[in-house]
Amino acid sequence: MRALLRLAALLAVAGGGYLAVTQPQDLPFTVPWGPAATDPARAPAAAAPAQPSDSGSDAATMLSDPFGQVTDAAIRAAVARQPISIPALRARSYPGSALTVVRTLNAGPNYTRQVVSYQSDGLKIYALLTVPRGTPPKGGWPAIVFNHGYIPPAEYRTTERYVAYQDAFARAGYVTLKSDYRGHGSSEGAALGGYDDPGYTIDVLNAAASVKKDPRVNAKRLGMWGHSMGGQLTLRAMLVDPDIRAASVWAGVVASYDVLATEWRVPGGEARPALDSVNRRYLRALSPNASLRDLRGRPIQQHHGTADEDVPYAFQKDLADDLRAAGQPTQAYRYPGDNHNLSRNLNLALARSVQFFKATL
Repeated sequence: MRALLRLAALLAVAGGGYLAVTQPQDLPFTVPWGPAATDPARAPAAAAPAQPSDSGSDAATMLSDPFGQVTDAAIRAAVARQPISIPALRARSYPGSALTVVRTLNAGPNYTRQVVSYQSDGLKIYALLTVPRGTPPKGGWPAIVFNHGYIPPAEYRTTERYVAYQDAFARAGYVTLKSDYRGHGSSEGAALGGYDDPGYTIDVLNAAASVKKDPRVNAKRLGMWGHSMGGQLTLRAMLVDPDIRAASVWAGVVASYDVLATEWRVPGGEARPALDSVNRRYLRALSPNASLRDLRGRPIQQHHGTADEDVPYAFQKDLADDLRAAGQPTQAYRYPGDNHNLSRNLNLALARSVQFFKATL
């Protein structure tokens, strides 16, 4: 017991790899059509196909083809109305702002550390910034935006968790910026979750815009790193901002939404819904995985442990299969017996991630 307590204390002091586990939050899996709409046998015999209206309801735009099948246009219309969808996120702007220093922290071995703030969606968002010491290379330092996984917002602290992760990239000569999503730490706004609300993704995109404004940064050498829920945010952000050239995702919640809706456990062991073909098509279209061709060759690297009890290893395989089907490059590393935080292979995974960004940024 004393050995375990010493280990826990060591990890707490080091701020290394002992991260909060990801818990499933509300997901965007409320399907728009009930059985009567998707099953002709349960619909009124004389019912005509629904036509678009100004009401904005999904049922009102359930266009059917001559064979009574819901059209792709109807599904696209339903998807586009969801604020979390890629089309809706692309319709917004992400100006970011200059990074404002809030306080200076103890420096790393070859880099400075500061708590900074930036503007996102009218909110003041805090973040942890590291900048290499010395003369920047021609054009400026490459930069990586860090997207952390789920941590209960009330427990989140800017300078805790993911310290070893940022340190690895900072030592290697990268500017890093880890955003405190809205409602986390001192950041303004409400923490509404990373899956069915666009807020965290908006904060990540404005973090990217803000770090690109820093004169010490080469805006053409920008990458992202995401863990767990942060992997989902990273995937969405890459599909919205073409300036994000590459991403490394660890234990990411990155399976297609139809897979997440039916195969991810929930607290308490409640059953996930069974999906009919129409609603499965809808969730697939809502998922970032449906837009992977828009990466246009920008690579995604993945790392996942097979013993991950929070995010199934199968989710990495799902995204890897989708990327390959879309003709997009990917590296997918499998760590037998390792957990959600890759504790057994932390140094190896970090080294692979650093090398990946050296090759791609």
